[in-house]
This record gives sequence, C-alpha cells and structure tokens, in this order.
Amino acid sequence: MSTRREFIKQASVVAGMGAAVSIGLGLTPLCAHAAAAGSWHMPDEGDRHRRAFIAFGAQEAIWEAFTADVQEAIGLIARTIARHEPVTVFCREGERDLAEEHCGTANITYVVTELDDIWMRDTGANFVIDGEGGLGAVDFNFNGWGNKQRHAKDARLAARVASTVDARHMRSELVGEGGGIEVDGHGTGIMTESSWINANRNPDWSKAEVEQELKARLGLRKIIWLPGIKGKDITDAHVDFYARFVQPGVVIANLDNDPESYDHKVTLAHLDILKNATDADGRTLQVHTVSPPLKPRKSSFSNNNPDFAAGYINYVVINGAVIAPEFGDKKADAKAFDLLSELYPDREVVQLNIDAIAAGGGGIHCVTSHQPLV
Repeated sequence: MSTRREFIKQASVVAGMGAAVSIGLGLTPLCAHAAAAGSWHMPDEGDRHRRAFIAFGAQEAIWEAFTADVQEAIGLIARTIARHEPVTVFCREGERDLAEEHCGTANITYVVTELDDIWMRDTGANFVIDGEGGLGAVDFNFNGWGNKQRHAKDARLAARVASTVDARHMRSELVGEGGGIEVDGHGTGIMTESSWINANRNPDWSKAEVEQELKARLGLRKIIWLPGIKGKDITDAHVDFYARFVQPGVVIANLDNDPESYDHKVTLAHLDILKNATDADGRTLQVHTVSPPLKPRKSSFSNNNPDFAAGYINYVVINGAVIAPEFGDKKADAKAFDLLSELYPDREVVQLNIDAIAAGGGGIHCVTSHQPLV
C-alpha cells in the first residue's frame, strides 16, 4: 500500500484540485476582516457536544488493499462514539448501505455527499460559538495538506457540514486543517509552525499575520507555537499528535523515547517549550507525557511501514468518554489507559484497535470532529 508520505511523490494527486481550494492560496491576509469575527471563540473539546461527525470516505484509489479494513475501523469508531452521543456520518451516495452496515443505525444519522477521504478533523468545519446561542463554522480552505493528495471534494466538506447543522459558514483567508488546532476554550491555543507557517499552505503570510488570523477566527488571546517538523508526514506535523489540552492549564504531550525516531528530538523540544510556557491567563502549564508503544502488534498495517502512527495522544474526547487507540503493546497500552483515566476521571476511557487507520498516518482524533452544544 502507498503510505501517506508516499502520496507526496505522486504528482497525479494534485490533478483533483479545483477552484474551491484555490481560495486562500497566495492571498494578502485580510486581518481587518478577521478582526470582525472577534466575538466568536472555539470551545474546549471537552465541553458538551451536540453531535460527532465521521466521514465514511475510504476509497481504493488511496487505500488500495486496506480499504475494507479502514471502513471497518471507521465503523467501529462510529458505533463506539454513538454509545455516548449522536453521530452524523457523511458518505457517498453509492456507499450509503455499506456505511450503515459498518456504522450501524443506533444514534446515527447519514448525510450523502461527495468525499475524497476519511480525515474529518482536517476537512470538516471548525466550530465556534458567540456566547449568545450563535454557531459558526470556520472554513480554513483545505488544500490536501499542501497539495499532497486529491482534495477537490473534501475542500467543500466544511461548507457542507455548516449547511447540514445550520451554522454560519465563515471562510478564512488562511489555509490549514482542524488537526493543526488545539485550544483550551479559554483563550489559549497550541499550534505547530511546520503546518501553519508553511509555503505549501500560506506562502504570502508572515507568522504574525497567521497568528492574528487564527486568534481572530478562534477567539484566542495567546498561541503557544511548537516548531513541529516539515515533510516527515503528510500533515507537516499536526499538533494533535504532539500536544493536547486536558483542561485549561493542563496539557498532555507526546514524548518519543526512541532515539532513532525523527520525532525524538522534536518531542523533547516541544516538552521544553510547554514546560516553560504560560497560558493566556498567565498560568504555568502542568505537563503530562505519554510515549508511543515500543512493540506495537505485528501486522500488515505496521510491518515495514514508517508512517504507521502508533501514538496514544491522538484520542478524541466526547460526552462521558475518551476514545483512544491501543496497539497491542500491553505495557504501553495500560500505561496510556491509566494516564488518560487519571486525567479524565469523570469519563470512561475506551481503547480501540484502529491499526488500519494508523497505517495511513492518522488516528481517532484525525477521523472525527464534533459540534459543540450551544
């Protein structure tokens, strides 16, 4: 199977780029326009949800022999989340019955639309609220992580999500993805420079301009920038594989202890920044660490696959639960379970085998998104 990193080498994937995704590329930042959005803010993922979203969009042109396995894993995630909150599944017209076969019908609704792939966090709407019952859906002009994969259909998904839930569609001039956003709901964000300050998304933007737009669109007062690392995975190091807010002032960070891993030095640098950072309210962050498994189970998904994303930090927080991965390393799986149970004492921690999705360089957070309860 072609890994997500290998997609970078496939020039044909750019052919799917349409006019919809050209918005935001090479434009002068309209920061004055962004400032008008200042009354909106993105709430903490741990706040109550109205529903979760999943894209049943795996296709053989991308996933090849793993397609059925990815569909099965998507279904498992959908059914697990549906035990705790409603789930809206987006699927192609010709796969409506197949999606229901995998995802079920209990607490699940279906919306037929065109899709390229499964990465709902990156392609869907980034919801904001105004404190007065208003719901906004910020669209960051998904461009296939810098034109590395076909994306013309997925580039329209944020607007489709907004119309589905009757939210105000708010298109930014900035190009980026939801997996590159981490907020505490109280004015602090964590982002990686490698994904946002990148010529393959925002070639004419300075760091200051990117920061101003993100603050305005998401209602942030401070952004803690982590360096990340460009070109090692298709996302250019999304923050949701490196650092997550548990609650305001409390962060869980990925610490890769394998000296042979390209993430080893990066995660050490991130940890140093986080431990010395303060949030928008001046609090020094309390930082907990979790490390990837040393011995993930051997399978066709993980064997000889440098992009197999065996990281525990890419979990999703939903109403009453935390849905997290497990990788067959009993010691590491248990350690991650215990830490998440400690950090989220009022939620059930559920671990799932999502190896097929991890084979494509992603995780549970990557393939889900949510609508906050207004």
